[in-house]
Amino acid sequence: MKYRTLGKTGLDVSVIGIGTWQFGGEWGIQFTQDEVDAILDKGQELGINLIDTAECYGDHLSESFIGNYIGRRKREDWVIATKFGHHFHERFTRTDVFNAADVLKQLDASLKALNTDYVDLYQFHSGPDQVFDNDDLWTMLDKQVQAGKVRHLGTSIGSNDNLHQTEQSTKVNSQVIQVVYNRLDRKPEERVFPSCEKQNLGVLARVPLASGYLSGKYKPGAVFDNTDVRHRHDPENTRRKLEEVEEIRRNEVPQGVDMAQWALAWCLKNPIVSAVIPGCKNPAQVESNAAAAQLL
Repeated sequence: MKYRTLGKTGLDVSVIGIGTWQFGGEWGIQFTQDEVDAILDKGQELGINLIDTAECYGDHLSESFIGNYIGRRKREDWVIATKFGHHFHERFTRTDVFNAADVLKQLDASLKALNTDYVDLYQFHSGPDQVFDNDDLWTMLDKQVQAGKVRHLGTSIGSNDNLHQTEQSTKVNSQVIQVVYNRLDRKPEERVFPSCEKQNLGVLARVPLASGYLSGKYKPGAVFDNTDVRHRHDPENTRRKLEEVEEIRRNEVPQGVDMAQWALAWCLKNPIVSAVIPGCKNPAQVESNAAAAQLL
């Protein structure tokens, strides 16, 4: 495993992290604690120390799986990033809630679920600019940093071209930007990444495998059934993506190199990217993801 410093936070994170949206059930898979334990144990064995989650991955469900695991391991071995701003109701149904009082309740609920006294990174989660520009919110969050409940603040931007929230990071003491970035979606290179570099912000690349399209598993013409989250994607977009992936496979991926590993390493070859946070459904996928670090 290789490690990079997460911008001005000073945290050293594994370049491959573990994204945990899937633990909330929206991948169409219901995880057990034993399955989560096996995934996180494999990650630790391979040198991964970064876990990214959110309060709305299930109703604190993903956090609870992680907290149960952490309670039986060493907390200091992990950099735990979570997020705020939504109440989960049911699969794919959330309500935005970004007012300061409610976010404080969300933080306390996240700490309880995660079985910890502090989170390493607490991220504003894909909210609009009008709720981001709320001094009361950031003042409250700064107080939580001073109290030791949060080590660092970050922003997970909903649009991968949200320059406003990126540019305001230093002002609100947000030290990390999380953004969709992958070989099919390079938009952050234009404006977001230069701003991150200028401010020395850490960058977490989410959806680095483009929702699995860059995994190498799917050929043009693939059809996803209604148990698969990709069933919700626009069919024409899916067709175009699969055709582009086939071209990338032919023209860019070296012979004999696993495409998913290549795609993760592709993100990390941009020096502004601190870490990628792919999801995974079993220890074998964790192992495959971790192997991407060898391609750097």
